[in-house]
Order: sequence, then structure tokens, then C-alpha cells
Amino acid sequence: MSAVSVRDVTVAFEAFRVFDGLSLDINEGEFIVLLGPSGCGKSTLLNAVAGLLDVSSGQIWIGGKNVTWEEPKDRGIAMVFQSYALYPRMSVRENMSFGLRMAKTPKPEIEKRVNQAAETLQITHLLDRRPDQLSGGQRQRVAIGRALVRDASVFLFDEPLSNLDAKLRNELRVEIKRLHARLGKTTMVYVTHDQIEAMTLADRIVVLKEQKVQQIGSPDEIYRCPSNLFVAGFVGSPQMNFIKGRLKGGDNGLEFVSGKRRLPLVGYQFSQKQRADGEVVLGIRPEHLTVADVGTWSDFKIDVVEPMGADTIVWCSDAEGSLQVRTNGCKGSAPGQHLALGIDTTQVSLFAANTGERL
Repeated sequence: MSAVSVRDVTVAFEAFRVFDGLSLDINEGEFIVLLGPSGCGKSTLLNAVAGLLDVSSGQIWIGGKNVTWEEPKDRGIAMVFQSYALYPRMSVRENMSFGLRMAKTPKPEIEKRVNQAAETLQITHLLDRRPDQLSGGQRQRVAIGRALVRDASVFLFDEPLSNLDAKLRNELRVEIKRLHARLGKTTMVYVTHDQIEAMTLADRIVVLKEQKVQQIGSPDEIYRCPSNLFVAGFVGSPQMNFIKGRLKGGDNGLEFVSGKRRLPLVGYQFSQKQRADGEVVLGIRPEHLTVADVGTWSDFKIDVVEPMGADTIVWCSDAEGSLQVRTNGCKGSAPGQHLALGIDTTQVSLFAANTGERL
């Protein structure tokens, strides 16, 4: 049984339809991430599941119960927002217990839940402080703790780390993953536009663009077998290299041709039989190109070198255009240097030029 089931849901604001017949099943205990650029509808979908937005048609089920028209408090969910939304004159303890006190939960139960949540989030020593005495990361932990005390079966996160600096984002990302592991069967739905958060946190990623699902899969599936050009370009840093060309028949089957560049497609797994002479786009991630004295493609010259510590991004070009290559950070590379590139055809992606869909 799915923990959350979105069944043929349409969300509309007057004549504008944000979603039109969207369906999604989220398994019990799963950490699923809704990933996409601003305006793709990911927060709208989360708010519909939470009951903060009414759906125009379709149904939303949580824990085997149809909650389409239930109030948020009756859906068995807890939500963490982008802003901390803490009461400034209340202590951490009072902020975390506020919802339980409003629900007239017995005081011993409130104390037990608050202490358990504080211990899980490692904020026990902060319980008597006010929000203005906390750092940004500590405030977000309190916001998560306020949701955690509700003992919900489904947690909804709406870009909870986007207001934090890079160091705090990294720390809290790890804490959220640990929290999911500790809670066992608790289901988490997490909204972000940050592909690193999606790749590191998710059991499955739902990639959205213009209010439509582009692909659903594990981080590895999304990364290695993107379903279309949008997913391929959106996931991965640095971005995948794209090269326009054609499929041609060769001695050993099909090969990719772009100007003087030729790449036999031995080992590439086509989703269906392809014919020669079709216009395609070849995608190669920078880390799947190797620098060599003699390679699949030669006559490249280095234009720009970007040291990044453990890795170095090398921009190189030939007569057909430029490519990014991720190399070992210790390997010496300098502008003007000539090199060749090796390519593993089992790691490339091919897309139809007219539709952008994976071949």
C-alpha cells in the first residue's frame, strides 16, 4: 500500500491549470524528492498533498485513507516550511510544543515528545533559548523538531535549506538523511530546486518541468539514463556536454557523426531499433571523458582550466566546438595544451533531435 497516492489530480487557479491529471504513488518509508526549476509546480503539488490547496479534481490518499477534502490537521502529516516561522517570544521548548498544547495533549506526553525530538535533532541544550539566540541551522532544526513532535507518518519539506549558507546546508542535509534512517518507516516528501540535495537525499526523484513529470527514478537512474534532454541538462554538475549530429551506418553498426568527429556506438543500449541518417544529440558527462595522448577524438586544445580542489574542469575545443572535461585535480593542465579525448560509449546518452527523448 502506498503511503501517499496522488490520483489523477488537477490543480487550477481560475483558467490556469497548474497540474492536469497528475498521478504519483509514494511508498511507505520512502524518501522522495520533487526536483525542478522555479515555477515547475513542485511546491504546489506539496501544498495540495498537505491540504493547503484545494484540488479541482482527482483524489489524494494518505495511509490508505482518502483525505482529498480533509483539513491539514486531520491528514496525519507534518510540514517543514522554507521559512522557520518560529514564535520570537517563545523558547525553543514552547515553539516545539505549541501545536501539542493547542491540541490539549497531556503535559507528560508533551514533555516526552519534545525531549525525544530534541535528542534526535541534538538540540536538547537549546530548549530554553529563544529563536533570536540561535543560528540559522539551529532555527531550522527547531522547525523540524516542531514537526517531529507530531509523530506523523508523512513529513513534507518545502525547500527547508534554501535560506541557509552552503556549510549549514551540507550539515543539515546529512542530519535530515540521518533522521529518516532513525525514524524507520516514516515517509518523507522533499521539495527542492537543488540537484545535489535531490541526489544525496532521495530514494527516488521526481523531475518536474512546466507542471509535468519528466522522469521518476532512483538518483542513479536519473543520472545515468536521463529520459530526455531537459533531465540530462538539469541533473549533473558540471552540465552534460551536448553535441548535435547524425546516426550513420558503419562497419560495426551505427555510429555518431558530427563534422569530423565519429563515434562507433558499440555497447550503447538503444531503447528501440534505430535507423541510420537520423538527426540526434549526443550527451556526454564531463567525468565520462578521459584525457589521453591518443584517443577517440583528437586535435583538441585547452581553452580554460578551472581548478576545483579534488577535481579540475578543463574546457577544450576543436574545429567543431568546445567540451567540458572533469579531470583529476592533481593532473597538470594548461591553456594552449593539445590533447585527445577518450570516450566510453556505454556511458553516453543519445536523444532524438526533434523530440528530445532518449533513444
